[in-house]
Amino acid sequence: MERWTAEGPGTVRVIGTGVMGRGIAQLAAAGGLAVELADMRAEAVASAADHIAAMFGKLVAKGRMTEEAAQAATARLRPIGDPLAPAAGCDLVVEAVREDLETKRELFAALEKVCGERTVLATNTSSLSVTAIGSALADPGRLAGLHFFNPVPLMRLVEVVPGARTEGWIPGALAGLVRRLGHEPVLAPDAPGFLVNHAGRGLVTEAVQILAESAAEPADVDRVAREALGLRMGPFELLDLTGLDVSHAVMESIWNGFYGDPRLRPGHLTRTRVEAGLFGRKTGEGFYTYVDGAKQEPAEPPVPPVPPRPVWVHDSDALRRLLPDVETGARPTADAIVLVTPYGQSALGCAQANGLPVERTLGVDPLGDFEGRLTLSVHPGVDPSAGQAALAVLAATGRPVTVVRDAPAPVAQRLLASVVNVASAIAEQRLARPQDINTAVRLGLGYPYGPLEWGDRVGAATILRILRGMHDATGDPRYRPSLWLTERAALGLPLSETGTAPGDLR
Repeated sequence: MERWTAEGPGTVRVIGTGVMGRGIAQLAAAGGLAVELADMRAEAVASAADHIAAMFGKLVAKGRMTEEAAQAATARLRPIGDPLAPAAGCDLVVEAVREDLETKRELFAALEKVCGERTVLATNTSSLSVTAIGSALADPGRLAGLHFFNPVPLMRLVEVVPGARTEGWIPGALAGLVRRLGHEPVLAPDAPGFLVNHAGRGLVTEAVQILAESAAEPADVDRVAREALGLRMGPFELLDLTGLDVSHAVMESIWNGFYGDPRLRPGHLTRTRVEAGLFGRKTGEGFYTYVDGAKQEPAEPPVPPVPPRPVWVHDSDALRRLLPDVETGARPTADAIVLVTPYGQSALGCAQANGLPVERTLGVDPLGDFEGRLTLSVHPGVDPSAGQAALAVLAATGRPVTVVRDAPAPVAQRLLASVVNVASAIAEQRLARPQDINTAVRLGLGYPYGPLEWGDRVGAATILRILRGMHDATGDPRYRPSLWLTERAALGLPLSETGTAPGDLR
């Protein structure tokens, strides 16, 4: 097929005028493209044109767009109705119809007959194989994935997804178009979940595993995720917002698509909750309950007043500086509360390994250097009075404290290690470049850092210690470290860099 001119596309047809189609059309028109609006329902096309014009009007009112620019963008909208109207003048056709493989195949097979030689076909699918969709075409080389996120004008990330037969120039041309429209493209693989949904499994599947072990409650996990890791939304809040009926299906689809990779394994709890109709915000009840759409988060229990006791801290100057009146001796005194701060080791295991009094030893997660929310780990052998005294000491710092069951790693460590490990496996399999993984997750999921960048900030050796501790303690292959991570930890190389590859020698 013919390549686009150096200027790129001038006319795009958007098929489907639902939320995604309207957003794509609005972005394209604002970016200077002539936009043909198409839908099988004529009334939907007219409604979409009116909606987009109204959105431009709101941008003008907010001072984000001039009146002249809004009028020009509105003038570039052309409602045509019939998706299969002759399209020889279109440089690009973007499909945003319902997420059904056969529907998309039939549409593209019909479009191919009315398009010109230079018309590129793009699907906005979020979950279907681009290669499978393209298999219905006489020339599958002209089809690629162009996955926008909702709401399109605000979500800057776009996944450019070449199928197995997509012509080599098309992904770069589509990436250039995305930049022209003011958004950020990443090259994503035509694999289950593409890039964002695949990388996002690290957080939610580990959160569900933590809940299944009764290590912490959903609100506790979310508070730690927000206030210790800096996420905008905790994993259970996210599942409720997306809808568990959707999220569980995605988890199973990606896990099955990678033939049961244990790192991506869903938990049994989500299937049960889906069967019970506990979808989240849309049904008024999920991991939280909702009243008039507002989440009802349980209050944190008060800290019981207890007589003060001496405190001894094992191997953490940062925690010693945070706490007042810490014992300075080489060993704790007979009545002292003992606080340990291990990575990838339980508080119980640390106490036993160092000959500390088990009944008075509790863990405090060192991840984040105790700057945000503190996490206190309690094993079954802790004397309750010692545990209450430890909680009171930590709460006296003015920081919020979450109490969780002791495990080979506390909540924040487990969540972060899973996020980094899943991203490292994506890089290891060469499914995406490290910079695209970081950009996709940061923009698409709202994480404070890209996962490989985050791993570099904490240290690959630390992430590896957490994973190995979990793997050794549980035997669960979900915690097996990726080769990408283990090699870079051994070599002292950044996780965000590819390093030397065989092709570099030729």
